[in-house]
Amino acid sequence: MSILEVKGVNKRFGGLQALGDVNLSVQEKTVHAIIGPNGAGKSTLLNCLVGKLIPDTGSVMFDGQSVLGRTPFEINQMGISRVFQTPEIFGDLTVMENMMIPCFAKRDGSFEMNAWGSVGSQKDIVEHAEEVLEDMNMADKRNMMASSMSRGDKRRLEIGMCLAQEPRLLLLDEPTAGMARADTNNTIDLLKEIKDTRDITIAIIEHDMHVVFSLAERITVLAQGTPLVEDVPDNIKGNPKVREAYLGEAQV
Repeated sequence: MSILEVKGVNKRFGGLQALGDVNLSVQEKTVHAIIGPNGAGKSTLLNCLVGKLIPDTGSVMFDGQSVLGRTPFEINQMGISRVFQTPEIFGDLTVMENMMIPCFAKRDGSFEMNAWGSVGSQKDIVEHAEEVLEDMNMADKRNMMASSMSRGDKRRLEIGMCLAQEPRLLLLDEPTAGMARADTNNTIDLLKEIKDTRDITIAIIEHDMHVVFSLAERITVLAQGTPLVEDVPDNIKGNPKVREAYLGEAQV
């Protein structure tokens, strides 16, 4: 069953065709990777998925509802969370304080709603934050300043902050960019665990093919703003169209 449907999406910036007639279907509870060379339109597509950009034509539907024209808060309340290339955390707060922030906007209705989000007692919020830190294996870092952590731990914290809101779709934009290989492998293991233990769909944009082929169940390849191939990883690896897009000439 598809949870995210992109149909006929086009986006131009002046004379540049960033996306051309993009169609994409992400199946529920899978890991779907979107890859392509620099300038292929990956970030533009992701920004359309979260409502940051509105396509010139086409539709983006999440669980049967359009995301177009919605605010980031509304997108989040629909059940979509996004992890940016550079970790979006508050460096001058502790790990625990960072984790408490999204717990104010928890989506399951267990807290009484107010104008900002779902807010309950401080005890409820602290307990939920502690649960997520335990799940992220970060309970021992709860009192650390977020700015003092490694990039890998900052990424882990940011992913945890997304999960605290219990999203149905997690969008990851180059989640291992700038990481050492050990941190990259830890992030792969974390995402595998999330996929296996949570009722969640993951869509990932990533340049590191080790990450892509370690996680993805299906891959869409973009080239010059247009979907080139969509297939399972084993078929993507040897596809001459994909090699041509990346290397500039077909490799057979």
